[in-house]
Amino acid sequence: MENPHADRVKDIANLASRRGRAKKNQFLVEGPQAVREALKFHLDERPILDAVYITEAAFDRHEDIVDLLEAAHGTPTPEQGRKVFMRMVTEEVLDAMAESVTPQGIIAVSFKLDITEADIFGADAINPRLIAVLTRVQDPGNAGTILRVADAAGADLVLTTKGSVDLYNPKTVRSTVGSIFHVPILQGIDLEEFAEDAKAQGIGVLAADGYGDVSLDDLADAAVAQRLGIELERKPKFDLAQRTMWLFGNEAQGLTREEKAVAQAKVAVPVHGSAESLNVSTAAAICLYASARAINSGSAHE
Repeated sequence: MENPHADRVKDIANLASRRGRAKKNQFLVEGPQAVREALKFHLDERPILDAVYITEAAFDRHEDIVDLLEAAHGTPTPEQGRKVFMRMVTEEVLDAMAESVTPQGIIAVSFKLDITEADIFGADAINPRLIAVLTRVQDPGNAGTILRVADAAGADLVLTTKGSVDLYNPKTVRSTVGSIFHVPILQGIDLEEFAEDAKAQGIGVLAADGYGDVSLDDLADAAVAQRLGIELERKPKFDLAQRTMWLFGNEAQGLTREEKAVAQAKVAVPVHGSAESLNVSTAAAICLYASARAINSGSAHE
């Protein structure tokens, strides 16, 4: 493909907007690592891809991706009767398709991945142990980083509430560096209703709050003590080793009083230096890893 003004190119460029993504039920995947993970998911899990576009230079540079492209060639898309479309394109065409300034020679178009609430609890469902909730998180980079961190920490589910950035925003997808294909996601939940459902399943709800009355260090220390069989003088307010749902709030406002009210504890990450506060994605990383360590150490009480 050599014409950057072709209708197909314009249709793909429209996926940079929320309206364009909603109309097609698709999103942009830019860059080698993200496209690599999209191809693996398409081949190993279920069909999600609609199309892949690659420059000659990128084709020559990424032998492993070429192998994946060959395996995916001719495979079905989620739409019945259609197969994955693949084309070599010029740099000019790729630039016209991409939202980023440097798409690094390859773009894929994927169908959205959202699960439903019916997929979360029950027989043959996810039944998550660790959940990250983005509560009105609006910065695409923060949202993508939290999703990536959730993936690295072994979280089973990432949720967003209304008012959060679309996880299919191109900047968010790039920030996940492929992790959007590793962790189930559900957007636009009603926080109060979902929290009640989670609690009914034995999942504890924690609010990450810089002014919280519980220290994450204390919870982590208590989890280690319980794992080692050390008796504590005071029972911790929350067993960090139990199944947990973390709430992470808006960058400027944090969590509202109503959002904090659904949690069983408001947990602060100790700040030992002079920084006023932590970026939400940094706080999410610390909290999720603390939970992951406790949960995976086998100290949860069945």
